[in-house]
Amino acid sequence: MAVEREPLLKPVPVKELRPTQITVGMREVALKRQMIRAQSVSKTSTFLGTHMVPAVLGPKGRHYVTDHHHLARALIEEGVKDVLVTVISDLSGLDKDSFLFVLDNRGWMHPFDENGQRRDYAAIPKTIAELVDDPYRSMAGELRRLGGYAKDTTPFAEFIWADFLRRRIDKDDVAKNFAKAMKEALTLAKGKDADYLPGWCGPTSD
Repeated sequence: MAVEREPLLKPVPVKELRPTQITVGMREVALKRQMIRAQSVSKTSTFLGTHMVPAVLGPKGRHYVTDHHHLARALIEEGVKDVLVTVISDLSGLDKDSFLFVLDNRGWMHPFDENGQRRDYAAIPKTIAELVDDPYRSMAGELRRLGGYAKDTTPFAEFIWADFLRRRIDKDDVAKNFAKAMKEALTLAKGKDADYLPGWCGPTSD
């Protein structure tokens, strides 16, 4: 008979978490900070109890975050010290180079910078607080909330959408008028050019 196991949870200082990507959307971080501020301490504790941060255990027992980077960054900026982490894989026995290679090839890493360019593993910051802003990642998050595409289990799906938008909407336009850029993004999201993207929900002829 198969036995279901509960995830092993461990409180870890947020500042000690290691990211597996280079960027976040700082607008997304700001929204999560607002959510945290609007809640009571008890509600925040309940929320964090149901939004555990998944991580891979790496060399020297460090926790490498595979999701919820925006939440972790918001927690740091709001002064929250600890967060519950669930270890999805223990690779602590690997050397650093082998560990990073496995992360990359299992889709647990996104080593792309704010310009959408792939970088060496060394470019990934050592702390969540050092993550760089990518405005197109913020656009991708907002686009999903507006119904531009559906939530999808594809690893780093939002970054795939961010890259799609980066190639079609000028960065200066995003900075000058985010709302206007989002209207353009919604139109692009429903077009056939986007039908290969994860969660695409544009019109079809069926």
